[in-house]
Amino acid sequence: MKIATFNINGVKARINALVDWLKEADPDVALLQEIKSIDEAFPREIIEDLGYRVETHGQKSFNGVAILSKLPLEDITRGLPGDDSDEQARWIEATVIGERAVRVCGLYLPNGNPVEFDAEGAPVAEGKYGYKLAWMERMKARATELLALEEPLVLAGDYNIIPQDEDAAKPESWQKDALALPESRAAFRRILNLGFTEAFRARTQGPGHYSFWDYQAGAWARNNGIRIDHLLLSPQAADLMTDCQIDRDIRGREKPSDHVPVWITLDA
Repeated sequence: MKIATFNINGVKARINALVDWLKEADPDVALLQEIKSIDEAFPREIIEDLGYRVETHGQKSFNGVAILSKLPLEDITRGLPGDDSDEQARWIEATVIGERAVRVCGLYLPNGNPVEFDAEGAPVAEGKYGYKLAWMERMKARATELLALEEPLVLAGDYNIIPQDEDAAKPESWQKDALALPESRAAFRRILNLGFTEAFRARTQGPGHYSFWDYQAGAWARNNGIRIDHLLLSPQAADLMTDCQIDRDIRGREKPSDHVPVWITLDA
């Protein structure tokens, strides 16, 4: 079972790039973020013609997540539990029925910028940054519930977290950014330390591996990237993993997203 995560940065603007990648990479399941489309406007027929079932949790102009699957899906849920007032479309879950059932969660974690700092230079957990940290606490609670089921589980998406300095070409540029603040990294580690395996780092070590390059300042040409798209695996899923790769070259194509797909294969 090949499961990919891909922040598409506007599905209607990138539909050709998405279709080309789906044909080429042939994932069984693709978890999309930033579809920037309401459910009714998602170009589902084009995707369905490729053999995918399409499930969306959309929002006008912003955010939005989707699951594309060639395999049967069961128990589809939308929205991250824990805050009924949260209207941002950032979380979708389903159970994929392959040779083994795998629960997948597609997520688009809040960016958190701009960050305000107090007089001592510490980040203030208010506004967008406060929302990011609170969202991560809700995610931790949901992940704890899902882990208790002791089943193969994959949490995949755009985490908007640079886990370590080696995950950025220029870590010094990100020191005051919500993606790399110590508090953000600590919140990520608290989720990871519940018992998850970070798929890419379980297979590949060292610097120079990125999943996002900004459109500005020639970031792609200079390879000034960051790694913020991750797949976290429960112990039961980690035992099934056979590979994890980043489809880096997609970034150099015509009208690309600023992110590229990251994928795993499971013996499932």
